[in-house]
Amino acid sequence: MKFAVLVFPGSNCDKDMYNAVRDSIQQPADYIWHTATDLSAYDCILVPGGFSFGDYLRCGAIARFSPVMKALVEAVERGTYVLGVCNGFQILTEAGLLPGALLRNNTLKFRCHQTALIVENNNTPFTTAYSQNEEITIPIAHGEGNYYVDDATLEEMQANNQIIFRYKKGANPNGSTDDIAGVSNKRGNVIGMMPHPERAVHELLGSSDGRRMFYSILNTWREKHGEATVVR
Repeated sequence: MKFAVLVFPGSNCDKDMYNAVRDSIQQPADYIWHTATDLSAYDCILVPGGFSFGDYLRCGAIARFSPVMKALVEAVERGTYVLGVCNGFQILTEAGLLPGALLRNNTLKFRCHQTALIVENNNTPFTTAYSQNEEITIPIAHGEGNYYVDDATLEEMQANNQIIFRYKKGANPNGSTDDIAGVSNKRGNVIGMMPHPERAVHELLGSSDGRRMFYSILNTWREKHGEATVVR
């Protein structure tokens, strides 16, 4: 399975993503600069966190117009798996690949710490290694992680099981609507989340719960291609 890690000017979690793939699930990964125009060689595309283009205008607003985004849209239409984390989540919402928008944290402060999440949907290519309603620990590091959707969109997302992760009740760190921490598109091949699973792939990092997300992606792809799954 081949992974692409997109890199924009100002990305700073690209190495974390790369290492999570290479070290945790031993799969090949390539850094892809934002001027690339072809992603057809990749089975999963990772859009990392950071401060793309310095977060000018608003988070993800300029990165959304990078040449690689046209190729990303085409990949999504082909059914390629796409995971956007933190600034990557913001870019995906700006590009219209995911519903909603990310606002300033309601505390108006940058939050950086471990966070308890609840797995709301384990029936996606990214979450099969988790149990439904399982509590996991994944770190956050963001100043604009306050996820917002209007009531009509929220109702539609709930009906379509597009809410993938919620912050544990009483532990919402940013004011997100309905405690939402991660969502998918209707098709289920694109997920965006504010917490960083790539920073939770070993107990030395404080949690290894994020490792299972990468195993989920790999095993879903292997099953699709008739290959044996790997130990999680």
